[in-house]
Amino acid sequence: MYRKTGKILGMFEELIRAWDGEQVVIRYDEPSGAWIFVCIHSTALGPAGGGTRMRVYDSPADGLADAMRLSQAMTLKLAVANAGRGGGKAVLAVPELPTGERRRELLLAYGRLVASLGGTYRTAGDMNVSPADLDVVKEVCPWVYGTTTGGGNSGVGTARAVFHGIRASVAHLFGDDDLRGRRVLVQGAGAVGADLVRFLRDAGADVLVADVDEARARATGAELVPAADAVTTECDVYAPCAVGGTLNADTIPRLRCRIVAGSANNQLATPEDAARLRDAGILYAPDFVINAGGVIQLVGLEDRGLGDAELEAEYAGVGETLRRIFADADALGITTAEAAERLAAERVSQKREEPVA
Repeated sequence: MYRKTGKILGMFEELIRAWDGEQVVIRYDEPSGAWIFVCIHSTALGPAGGGTRMRVYDSPADGLADAMRLSQAMTLKLAVANAGRGGGKAVLAVPELPTGERRRELLLAYGRLVASLGGTYRTAGDMNVSPADLDVVKEVCPWVYGTTTGGGNSGVGTARAVFHGIRASVAHLFGDDDLRGRRVLVQGAGAVGADLVRFLRDAGADVLVADVDEARARATGAELVPAADAVTTECDVYAPCAVGGTLNADTIPRLRCRIVAGSANNQLATPEDAARLRDAGILYAPDFVINAGGVIQLVGLEDRGLGDAELEAEYAGVGETLRRIFADADALGITTAEAAERLAAERVSQKREEPVA
């Protein structure tokens, strides 16, 4: 079980001092042994929005660092998506994934903490946090997206945006967005990956799937690739849809794809990996741009009341944003990640400069 020690608190202090976000809220939940972290990176464009991740970490400090990284990515994602929200993220760093009443009590404690922030941070689901879990959080907190009676599982929206992002990437590199006969490897057949496989196959793509859970991969009906061979398998598009940090100095030279375009968060292990991809001749669709469909779905359904056709137009807009980013990167001689970050910074800056009514 994680313990409250001076060493842990010292690590927290070091991380917070180096962070450029607005607010960090930390609570230790004694009954569960969990550390709860809520990181609000920016409210420049509106209340901070971001999912809740429940995960076992090597140390509580790793959980805080993850929340910080993810909240910063949410600021970029929401700015590029014009969602009218700032970036935030919550992490429940647990010694083991709780079940039953222990899980319910932890979710209620987390909900009360989010409620105490008065709407500054508005949460949804993420790793190991389902719509049913969010129903529990909503019992004590009004600022919850993606419950079973709200926007639901945002995986479908994420997959639709990634699908349109892949089409835009293919068009930029090959001259048209026709996916028929294009070889796409989807790494991860979870909630997003499985839907993405379906959309790609419907569009005529030749789809391969790799997952550590072979039964889950087989259930997609696509051609299976051993999980260990995902990076080195030849394909037109490599779509990472599982854990982040898989693109690094070791894996990038082994890639046998022309495009990286997937839903996973924080795909690059370091910022320098964007240049490594470019230098390898691989077009990178920045993750915080292409995976914005879940946010679009939840905000669109729960705040804006959008219908199916309007939501689909919003998902397709992710592809149009990527086309602009690719063109900017080419014109300026910078990486696509830098071009996307410039677009996000531009939108945040414009909002800050607007006169107060």
